[in-house]
Amino acid sequence: MKKGTVKFFDRTKGFGFIIDSESSSEVFVHSSGLVDQVNDNDAVTFDVEAGRRGPNAVNVKLA
Repeated sequence: MKKGTVKFFDRTKGFGFIIDSESSSEVFVHSSGLVDQVNDNDAVTFDVEAGRRGPNAVNVKLA
């Protein structure tokens, strides 16, 4: 599991981005990848899977 911080998450559109704590890179997150509801600046843990446009965060949980 990776650790990171939610940069932003738009509930209306159902997606956002997480900043990976190790690499400081942005990882896309879709509402289908959430286990817990997240808000901007929440600390989270997540796994990464390859998506159509790059890496996607999945199994996103509040840390």
